[in-house]
This record gives sequence, C-alpha cells and structure tokens, in this order.
Amino acid sequence: MTNLLVAIKNIIENPVNELVEYYKGTNRANNMGDALEKYVKDAFCGINNNTNDTERDRKYSEYFSYLGNSNNPPDLILKNSDAVEVKKNESLTSAIALNSSYPKSKLYADDSRITVDCKNCEDTPWSEKDIIYVIGYNPKNTKQLKSICFVYGDCYAARKEIYAQFADKISQGIREIDGIELVETNELAKVKKVDPLGITDLRVRGMWHIESPMKLFKYIFKLTDNAKFSLNAIVLEDKYNSFPESDRLYLEEKGIVSNIEIKSPNNPAKLLKAKLISHEK
Repeated sequence: MTNLLVAIKNIIENPVNELVEYYKGTNRANNMGDALEKYVKDAFCGINNNTNDTERDRKYSEYFSYLGNSNNPPDLILKNSDAVEVKKNESLTSAIALNSSYPKSKLYADDSRITVDCKNCEDTPWSEKDIIYVIGYNPKNTKQLKSICFVYGDCYAARKEIYAQFADKISQGIREIDGIELVETNELAKVKKVDPLGITDLRVRGMWHIESPMKLFKYIFKLTDNAKFSLNAIVLEDKYNSFPESDRLYLEEKGIVSNIEIKSPNNPAKLLKAKLISHEK
C-alpha cells in the first residue's frame, strides 16, 4: 500500500529538479507535464529512473488500480485508496486549468466524465474517493521543477452541487431554445444543424479554472524565493491521522508537520483543523 506520506518521503529522499533531463532518453517523457506525472507516479511507488520498464510496469500494477488519460480524470488511483490529479503550472499565481471537469472535493463513481474502466478499477465497488491535487511549479522557459504541492480536494474545492448547479442551468437554458436539435453529450450541450442547410453543429463546453493552491494558501505555504526546491501539502487532520503511524512519525521526526486551520471550501466562516507538511531544499 502507498499513500500521500509515502510519496512525500520518497520525494524528500530522492529530490529531482530537472525532470525532463531526469527522464531523457528513456522514452518516458516528452515534455515537462509528462515528466511531472511520471515523477509523481514513481514517488508513490518508491522507484527511481534507474528502474527498467518491466519493473516499473510491475510496480505501477502493484500500487495503482487505475491509470488515466489526458481526457478523463483522474490521472491515477492508488489501489483501494485515493485518486490523484496532476497539474503543471508555469507561474505561482496562474489559475489551474481543469478544462471540462469542475473542481472536485471528492471523486464520485457516478461522475459521467470518468471512464467505465475507472468506475470498475477495483475488485470492491466504490462510490467515492478522496482526491489529491498535485501541482508542480515549473517556471516558464525552464525545465526546472521549483515547487510541488499536494492538496486534498476537500481542503480546496466546494461540494459538487455548487459547481453542478451552474452547468445544469446553462444546459437547461440551451435546451429551452425553440427549434434546435440537441444531442446527448457530457459537455454542456451539443446542438445539431444550426444553419438552414443543416451542416453546422455547435459544441458548448465548460472550461473550468481554479486558483492555484500556491496562491490560495500563500499565507500558509513556505515558498522561500532562494530555495532550490520546496514541497508543501495540506490534508485535513482526520485524514492525516488515518495514515499508518510509521509514515506519520517519519515526517514528524523531521519537524516538517505542523497544525493549521483553513477555511472550509463550503463555508469560509468555518475553520477546519488540518496538517501542513512543508519541506525546502
């Protein structure tokens, strides 16, 4: 079994800044986004770039129940555990592009945007999973991974009804237009035969963005300008306490875990007890 704390331990023990160079020549990464995702996968599995392809695939199969694609969230699911979504950002303050999927406090099996294979990826049926957003900060025009942060969705995003109501209202408004031919779609809407010849279709897509956690939690995160590399993670206290004691003790003995309070994504007047894990090199 693996978890967030295991991945953090492995990154601390095997820090890599030049990710594209790290994976160069292995056919495992064509760009910084690919390299970041592979580095995160390797961190959860406790493997490094010297691992051959056969052993890497075996480890992935051992630790993950699902590996996704760029069109459907999530990027991966830890076996019998959390989902993980990896995003690259070239600026600490730029919003994170989520494309057609709104932010998720949890991953739900009834989400129409996840694949059938994702829904059926484990032997025991699941209805919801905690989700970790992993954001890598890669300054523009560089190949350097300057910072990485891990934030659980329930520390970051509101409940799904908040986002779904907007999408539903937009879709409903389009459906109420007289004389249009609609097609079933996972997008907001798809209208057929818009013009008199009936040769033009209209796709209506949602393009969701969310503020970077590095900006949202800048009052909490440790992001020293002259640090070569920094790692930050936020996890609710109850979730943190559910991890194996040995994994917690490793980080606590390094003095990088602290108690914090964060605003509830559903009600900012309410403060949630959480843990901050911060490491700098």
